[in-house]
Amino acid sequence: MSVNIQLEWTPNPSTLKYVVDRRLLAGGAVSITNREDAQAKSPLAHKLMDVRGVTAVMIGTNFVTVTKGDDGEWDELNDQVMETLDTHLTANEPVVDEAAVAAARQVASEGGGSVESRIREVLDAEIRPAVAMDGGDITLDRFEDGIVYLHMKGSCAGCPSSTATLKMGIEGRLREIIPEVLEVVSV
Repeated sequence: MSVNIQLEWTPNPSTLKYVVDRRLLAGGAVSITNREDAQAKSPLAHKLMDVRGVTAVMIGTNFVTVTKGDDGEWDELNDQVMETLDTHLTANEPVVDEAAVAAARQVASEGGGSVESRIREVLDAEIRPAVAMDGGDITLDRFEDGIVYLHMKGSCAGCPSSTATLKMGIEGRLREIIPEVLEVVSV
């Protein structure tokens, strides 16, 4: 059975969001920014990274966000991305390597103190679902000396409005809930 794919624009002009009618991940997101990660973590992302001009792929629960570089044109890229998604998903091929993704998540969640745990809770409960609607994801890198270091992924990476989202939205919310937070920066 063919997959239904809906194209959505994101606030980032270099990124498009492809919403599909099936579950790709149980939760969270997998961000791929190079061919080596694509080969290790996701057969689907590996195929999409073969499309000329694609520089990053993020797979969410029911969407795939594709970012193009300077040498990519959406008119050409979109057709190839749609065809790749349709072919791969219709054939019910694996989207991600669950073992590789689980190992990466385990490493990312280890360490940190109670402040980092509280930051992760707020990110997971409030912020990540909101930015996923625009095809993005935000994950905690670390908390150090009052500063929260975040990774901006998918459409959030390189988005013109990401600084405003980071400073006015995320920083404000984290400072309101967690008094130890003094600043939020992107890494």
